[in-house]
Amino acid sequence: MAIIGMKRNKVIILKITKVLLVSSITNIFLSIIKILFGFVGKCNALIADGIHSLSDLSTDLVAIFGNHLSLKPADKKHPFGHGKTEYITSMIIGIVIIVLGLSLIYNIFNKEIIIPNLLMILVSLFTIISKLLLSNYIYKKGILYDNNILIASGKESRADVYSSIFVLLSIILMQFSNEFSILKYADMISTIIIALFIIKTGFNILKENIGILLEEQVLDKKYIKEIKKIITSFDEVLEIKDLYILRYGPYYKLVSNIIMQDLLLTDAHKVIDDIEAKLKEKDSRIKYVFIHMEPKI
Repeated sequence: MAIIGMKRNKVIILKITKVLLVSSITNIFLSIIKILFGFVGKCNALIADGIHSLSDLSTDLVAIFGNHLSLKPADKKHPFGHGKTEYITSMIIGIVIIVLGLSLIYNIFNKEIIIPNLLMILVSLFTIISKLLLSNYIYKKGILYDNNILIASGKESRADVYSSIFVLLSIILMQFSNEFSILKYADMISTIIIALFIIKTGFNILKENIGILLEEQVLDKKYIKEIKKIITSFDEVLEIKDLYILRYGPYYKLVSNIIMQDLLLTDAHKVIDDIEAKLKEKDSRIKYVFIHMEPKI
């Protein structure tokens, strides 16, 4: 069963890598489109949005690296493997997003105000639709594979969708700047709003992954009920005093205190080994099992 679990993890990691490669290729394409047409149409906001898409590419590369490293087998210095690398990687993504948002706010005050070409509206619409489809794809795959890196990358891509929407609005509003001079500042205002969205997303990612890094529990009641049912299916187990399932990268760590019938130590040890084997058969993500046995009082 352990071999089956390893094969399953390898299949999942290949699927996750495929998703990240699709994201990388799409971001390269969208970045080229935005930057190229931004220069042609003299639209600074679209150029900045293209650079924003390039940031997605950098986070995807970090994600691919972290995703593979998280499945690196255990060694003497890391007896529980390298699973938490996934969360550290996601935190790096969060920091990159925050820095990006702050840099956008800083740079907007040093840019010349130029009224963009009308063609930029169509280009912006195309990039919005493309990025929305991509972000939904990445996020859904992250939920499907229960992979925090994909979820973080999907959220970052969604932030890029919001930024592109504000770019589109600023392009439209700036077309009327001759009638209403105040509208020439639409680009500056939209960029600040975009930056705030980006910073908020970065902080959310950091907050989520810091919590998980501190061994956040799995709180799925249905899943926990199924695990408890497996443990209590053994006649020797009288009661489960407590049960904790902690996220550990792509794996789970299960810690439990159970009350058992009075048994010889060797017999009790065999029962616990059988429980562990059955739990891992149920879900290959359960890699580390710590069960403390207490005798019936």
